[in-house]
Amino acid sequence: MERLRNYCNEFGITLDDTAIFRFEKYMRTVLEWNEKINLTSITDENEFIIKHFYDSLTLLRTLDIKEGAKVIDVGTGAGFPGIPLKIARPDINLTLLDSLNKRLVFLQENVLTTLDLSAKVIHGRAEEISRRVDYREKFDFAVSRAVANLSSLSEYCIPFVKVGGVFTSMKGPESSEEIKQASNAIKVLGGKVDIVENLTLPDGSGRSIVAIDKIKHTPEKYPRRGVKINKNPL
Repeated sequence: MERLRNYCNEFGITLDDTAIFRFEKYMRTVLEWNEKINLTSITDENEFIIKHFYDSLTLLRTLDIKEGAKVIDVGTGAGFPGIPLKIARPDINLTLLDSLNKRLVFLQENVLTTLDLSAKVIHGRAEEISRRVDYREKFDFAVSRAVANLSSLSEYCIPFVKVGGVFTSMKGPESSEEIKQASNAIKVLGGKVDIVENLTLPDGSGRSIVAIDKIKHTPEKYPRRGVKINKNPL
């Protein structure tokens, strides 16, 4: 795990010994439970460190996350990028959202509790949870590595973000056309593309981080039902 510390040092993120211990324990736990729950297709340790941990932490280079910021990880899966962010920045107020409850049970009981980390876990569909008054436009940041086109992902995530906050989507290396196709959705939902950062991970693979500022309130009719979001992107 010293490899991760060295990678992060290169872009100005310092991981202390407690963080390194937590990352090691987190990886071991995911790989152990991966045989019982489908958590990741990546089982090589070095690839795991780069594709899950380093990749998640690149957000800290791109985003100015203030102390105590409220962050929601939409479609968190095995906890990426939310839990790596929390390990590196224990001060953030983290919420993990996923539609599959067994993943959340795993994260709560086997990761958060074991690593002595606090985060709120929510079981539900993003398009339903973001309509609840206690979650709609309540977060400084919504982050997601979910596999969905940016138009649909924006409709799932932007309603969670308060005006002045940021929705950040982690995409593959070729994101320019996808951003263009999502431009109407982003505008309708109250967003504006602010940063598109293209990165090369230590294994040579590419990544784009798309940061969308929330500049106005999301109209009440959004998000729509999931079927409509996916079949008829804005």
